[in-house]
Amino acid sequence: MLRVAVATLGCKVNHYESAGIIEKLEADGISVVPFTSPADVYIVNTCTVTAKTDFQSRQLVRRAHRINPSAPIIVTGCYAQTAPQKLAALPGVSMVAGTEMKEKLPGIIQNITNEKQQIDVSDIGLKKTFSDLPVTRFSGQTRAYLKIQDGCDAFCSYCIIPYARGRSRSLPQEDVIRQIQSLTETGHREIVLTGIHLGEYGHDLSSPSDLPGLLRKIEDCTNLERLRISSINPTEISDDMIDHIRSSKIICRHLHISLQSGDDSILKLMRRHYNTGLFRDLVEKLQATIPEIAIGTDIITGFPGEGEKEFCNTVNFIENLGLAYLHVFPYSQRPGTLASSFPDQVIKSVKKERAGILRDIGNRKRIEFNSGFLGKKLSVLVEENRDKETGYLKGFSDNYVPVLIPGGDMSLVNHIVQVTGDHMIKEKVIGRIEANGRRTD
Repeated sequence: MLRVAVATLGCKVNHYESAGIIEKLEADGISVVPFTSPADVYIVNTCTVTAKTDFQSRQLVRRAHRINPSAPIIVTGCYAQTAPQKLAALPGVSMVAGTEMKEKLPGIIQNITNEKQQIDVSDIGLKKTFSDLPVTRFSGQTRAYLKIQDGCDAFCSYCIIPYARGRSRSLPQEDVIRQIQSLTETGHREIVLTGIHLGEYGHDLSSPSDLPGLLRKIEDCTNLERLRISSINPTEISDDMIDHIRSSKIICRHLHISLQSGDDSILKLMRRHYNTGLFRDLVEKLQATIPEIAIGTDIITGFPGEGEKEFCNTVNFIENLGLAYLHVFPYSQRPGTLASSFPDQVIKSVKKERAGILRDIGNRKRIEFNSGFLGKKLSVLVEENRDKETGYLKGFSDNYVPVLIPGGDMSLVNHIVQVTGDHMIKEKVIGRIEANGRRTD
C-alpha cells in the first residue's frame, strides 16, 4: 500500500484543503501516515503570508527529504504558487503544484516519480470556479471547518494572498447545505465557515447571494447545533447580519474582525477601506446588540511609516476597545506587494518590541474577558482531547471562552454541556457542570 505523508502550514482554509486531500487519498486505498514517518510520497501544503512561513515551508521540504531521500516530494499551496522555482530547487522536490492543482493531487499521486520534475503552476488570477475538496469528517475533532469561499479582490498593500489565491470565488448555496448535512451526519455539532475573504461570499455566483442570506439558509435547512463565522472585515458586517446573529439559535456569539492598525494614516497606507471610527462604532454596536459577544481582531505592527506616534495611536485605540483577544503579527515584506517598496521600513528589533507590547495587552484583555464569566453559565462543546497541563476535559463556549471541566468523564465528549464558571487557571475558566447539564440530543 502506498504511504503518503501530508504537512500543512497556514490558515484554516489550507488545513481544510489538506483534510480534503487526505480524505480522498484514504478513499482511494492509500495509507496516510504521520509526516515524521517514512513515506513513499510527501506532500507539503505551504503558506506564504510571512517570510517566517516561507522559511517553515522550506524546512518541511528538507525534513521530508532527510526522512526518506528517495521519496518524491510534492509542494503545493500559496508559496508554491508565488515562488515555484525557489521550491523546485530544493532537494527531493519532484513536483511543484499551484493552488488550483490541490484538488487534482489525489488523482495523480501514484504516478509521481523522482525521474522528472514537474512544475504545474498556472495564472491563478484567471481561475473563475471554486476548487472543492469536500470533507465529510474531521477525525479527532468535535469542531469541523467548511471552506465556502476562496480568493480575494481587496489587494491590500501588504498582502500577497490575492496573487497566491486569485479572485474571489464561492461555493454555491446548495453545495454548502449538502456539505453541512454531511458533516452533521458524521457527528459534528459545530461548523466553522471559513474563507480567504469570507465577507465576499456569493457575489460571484450566477444567482448572486451574500453571507447573511447563506446564514439564514443554513439555519432553515439543516440540523446544525452551532455555526461559527471565521475572520471577516468590518465593512462586511451589516445591520442585517448583526440582527440575525442576535436572534439566531445556532450562530455563536463570537466574531473575529480584522483591524490591522489603530492609526488612520496607516490604515490608508494599507489600503484598508475603513477607519478607526467605523471600527469603534461597529464594536460598540455589536456589544450593545449581542450581550457577552466575544470580539477578537488581527493587528499588524511595524508597517512601513509606523513611527512612535502611529504605534501609540494603535495602543491607545486597542486599550479603549472591549476586545476579547488579539492576534498580533509583525509586518513582513512580501515581494510583489505595493508596501514592499514603501519608504520608512521599520527595523526588525522595533517590530519585535512593538509586537511584544501588543501581545501583552492581548493577554490581559483575554483574561479580563474570560474572568467576566465567573459565576455565570456557559454552554461548552467538549472536545476529544484533554487539556495537557491539567488532564481536565476542555472545550469552548459559544462565545469562545476556553473552559476546563474537572472530573468530567469521556462520555461528555462531543456533547454541549452547561457549566458555571468557578475560578481560573491562567486565561482558562474552570467550570462546574450544572445538574442535568448535558444537552438533550
